[in-house]
Amino acid sequence: MFSAFRRAAVSSLRQAQRLCARTEPRMSWGRMQLCSSASVTCRLLEDCLEISDAGTPVLFDYVWLRDHCRSASSYNSATHQRSLDTGSIELTVRPESSAVEGDQLVLTWPGGHVSRYSLSWLAEHSYEGRMKAAEQPRVLWNADVYQNASLSPAKWDKFMSCDDELKKFLQNYLLYGIAFVDDVPTTVEATEEVTRRVSLIRETTYGRMWSFTSDFSRGDTAYSQLALDRHTDTSYFQEPCGIQVFHCLRHEGTGGRTLLVDGFHAAEKLRQRSPESFELMCRVPVRHEYIESTDSHRNHMVGIGPVLSVHPWNNELYMIRYNNYDRSVINSIPHDAVRRWYVAHRELTAELRRPENELWVKLTPGKVIFIDNWRVLHGREAFSGLRQLCGCYLTRDDVLSTARCFGLQA
Repeated sequence: MFSAFRRAAVSSLRQAQRLCARTEPRMSWGRMQLCSSASVTCRLLEDCLEISDAGTPVLFDYVWLRDHCRSASSYNSATHQRSLDTGSIELTVRPESSAVEGDQLVLTWPGGHVSRYSLSWLAEHSYEGRMKAAEQPRVLWNADVYQNASLSPAKWDKFMSCDDELKKFLQNYLLYGIAFVDDVPTTVEATEEVTRRVSLIRETTYGRMWSFTSDFSRGDTAYSQLALDRHTDTSYFQEPCGIQVFHCLRHEGTGGRTLLVDGFHAAEKLRQRSPESFELMCRVPVRHEYIESTDSHRNHMVGIGPVLSVHPWNNELYMIRYNNYDRSVINSIPHDAVRRWYVAHRELTAELRRPENELWVKLTPGKVIFIDNWRVLHGREAFSGLRQLCGCYLTRDDVLSTARCFGLQA
């Protein structure tokens, strides 16, 4: 089982690396399929358990094994919560005996307590397993890749009444970082209704649901007719908003197309071409700041984090925080590293600005777009005339929770 698992992991990783060099759609590192095997053996070492399949060992710490016991006295299967007090486990604990019975590992601890673990569960949750599994599979895209995918938008009536339509919408959103719902009534109330079908609304300093025109009513260039370069929103929050929702209720003029860029696609290109620059973008924390002082609004928000964030166990990207408008003073790195940061940032910016990576969409009344603000950058071209948009931010955790309840990997 474990050797098969590792072979599949290596094969998947190599395939992902090959595909990453091309501009066709690819899935990020996939979660491995696991199975049990009669050839699995186990051995009690001094401080850990060794499980082998055809000579390939995987090691499990004894305290970890006791802490993850799923017996009725250690784990509440009804609430999916641990009952065992981790602080009561002896740090020198060691099983008295071990055995593989069918597809289970059976351990007997001092005092007679018995723990049973599914072999496939152990393989999936081993450190080796998590290193080679994606937390969230994705299709990285440029404009051609996305357009050739020919993804159909959800339709308002079916979306609001059919769970299968919602599940399909969520799958597209998870894979591509954007998804659309068409034929939505052109009101703020209907926009709120369609967003609440997906997740809870995250109230911010901009309110719960917002509706605005180019009246400069807030201290932000979004409230103007000016073009906006690609960026992620709320980079000045310690936890940037997870999902951005836009609905153009009315536009009596020209221009105003929406620009979308897959930040993860650009970041992976940077990782291939300049690993040192990619690592610098992941390592250096950068301050972003929003200062607003008007007659009706006073805010001073600061968020600090690297431009790129990765999971430390598998180096999988999970967030890009890119906003040249709101980036504040860079004073978190020494002088001799500042220029290297600017070089790395320039390389990432060049990838983000490649014309082939730009997807331009005209938001028309009735079309609502959901954007993964931790992945997809958005912008707009300048426009003329009256243009009224409404929208909101959604809580990322609840979107992912909804997806998982449908059995999707998120």
